[in-house]
Amino acid sequence: MHKESKAVNWLLIGISFFFIFVMLVLPLIAVITEALKQGFSVYAEAITDKYTVKAMILTVEATLAATAINTVFGLFAAWLITKFHFKGKKLLGSLIDLPVTVSPIIAGLIFVLTFGRQSPIYPLLEELDIKIVFAVPGIILATIFVTFPFISRELIPVLEAEGTDEEEAAALMGADGFTIFRKITFPHIKWAFLYGVVLCAARAMGEFGAVSVLSGHLRGKTNTLPLHVEILFNEFKYVPAFAVSSILVMMAIIILVIRSVVEYIGKRESENVH
Repeated sequence: MHKESKAVNWLLIGISFFFIFVMLVLPLIAVITEALKQGFSVYAEAITDKYTVKAMILTVEATLAATAINTVFGLFAAWLITKFHFKGKKLLGSLIDLPVTVSPIIAGLIFVLTFGRQSPIYPLLEELDIKIVFAVPGIILATIFVTFPFISRELIPVLEAEGTDEEEAAALMGADGFTIFRKITFPHIKWAFLYGVVLCAARAMGEFGAVSVLSGHLRGKTNTLPLHVEILFNEFKYVPAFAVSSILVMMAIIILVIRSVVEYIGKRESENVH
């Protein structure tokens, strides 16, 4: 029986590593190999091209904006759902999950219908000289929409598990709301909070569908890195496409390392507390 369990254990490990190698490691190797296929000079030229640099800057701007806004929203939404009782609480929780169930393409079309030329509010936007569709604000809105569940969904289970006993005791002793949050609530959720921020940033960097619909593919203006890769690939510029893709790969690896460090430190601290 023990030998059978050991055999099953090794079989599952082998299948897992094989799947990871085929689905993740091989594609990453292919990207790096193709990116450097014509030499480092061609690679350097591709990643320093003005359109690549502008796409990279826009990607970073959209990621930072979406992460910052969703951090505030996610923190407040999670605190509201777990610490207060009100009508519509379940509805709010369901709405937070909406971007997970809606296709990013559909999300992009929704924003086009909401802020495009056929929208009832378009004359007002035009009068105020506010451009959303085929402009940077639309890219940021799309990125915010597809990423806003990540932080709140990391925090809600942790806050629910902690309960409200400590906060209630502190309130009875005269502590104000901000002090309670800073000294009691946040220390319990800080690692889940950081983990959610990292996941949000990772998802924002790779967003394609909703951004593709709203961008208009204006090279040097509304193209993020994923869209720039698509344009290069469609123009049969395979080496530059893989070179730009390698930037996203490196960014993803950095995010993965940060996530692993945050997860490891959080587990260590949790084990020390208990």
